[in-house]
Amino acid sequence: MNAMLRAAAAASICLSVLAAGQARANPWPAKPISLVVGYTAGGSVDLVARTIAPELGKRLGQSVVVDNLGGAGGTIGAAKVVKAEADGYTLLMGSGSEVSIARLTNPAVRYDGEKDLAPVTFVGTQPMVLVGKAALAANNADELIALARAQPGKLSYASSGVGTPLNLAGELIKQQGKVSITHVPYKGAPAMATDLLGGQIDLAVMVLSSALPHIQSGKVKAYGVTETRRAAVAPNVPALAESAALKGVDMSVWFGLMAPAATPKAVVDRLNTEMQAVLAMPEVRRKLAEAGVEVAPGNPGQFAAFVKRETAKYRGIVQTAGIQQ
Repeated sequence: MNAMLRAAAAASICLSVLAAGQARANPWPAKPISLVVGYTAGGSVDLVARTIAPELGKRLGQSVVVDNLGGAGGTIGAAKVVKAEADGYTLLMGSGSEVSIARLTNPAVRYDGEKDLAPVTFVGTQPMVLVGKAALAANNADELIALARAQPGKLSYASSGVGTPLNLAGELIKQQGKVSITHVPYKGAPAMATDLLGGQIDLAVMVLSSALPHIQSGKVKAYGVTETRRAAVAPNVPALAESAALKGVDMSVWFGLMAPAATPKAVVDRLNTEMQAVLAMPEVRRKLAEAGVEVAPGNPGQFAAFVKRETAKYRGIVQTAGIQQ
């Protein structure tokens, strides 16, 4: 029996040595990497992923392939990454919607973005903006709040769906302004924009990059961005927080690279190092800035702390508004 045990131990040692040798021979990454986007092509998360992927691939020496898995508010894509092998070959270009908000508003979402995903690199933020139809009898945020208070429940605002960042931003505006405005959820931004331009809806919360052409053409009124500072791409659009009634409005769409929770620290650190270099490239920053994304790269610890703060903010909005899908 002892001889058998010695033989088994020897075999185990041989296998360990062989595995270590193979790891050295095939250091990560040894094959293409899948960068999952939980939305169809053309949206803001997809744009960020496609701007970063080619440059990240060059630095890693392997292709980084964007994999669009749209549906269920980004949760299908996020769930795939959560369940993936934690080997650094399946990553997520994450946003607040599928990482934090979905679990707070939809009991069917089983993963926990804070625990089941490893933050790698914070990329940056993109503001949302509150806009109104051209005929609305309010020309700035203060006048809009006064109008809404004078007509409780009469005004309506559109978002791209229940439980989206646009919906939560709209509810935060209502909570801060102490007004009653009816939420009208749409299945996507195009239909929402069409009805706003046609005057069928009073207000809408939109991603700034989508709303900007309509603002610049004068077809809609811009009441303010949802971050506390004005956006570099639209310096003439005030921040809603500049209004005394809305000084607590501070919310944005954010983007960051994430991996399955058990991904080795060495892989996370390598990814973060290369991402920092990619985000420092002038051409990458230019492309993201043109889309209204303000780059503010952060390391894994900073990213984790940011997600924790954002999730707490979302939880407060959701609980106060009673948002459920």
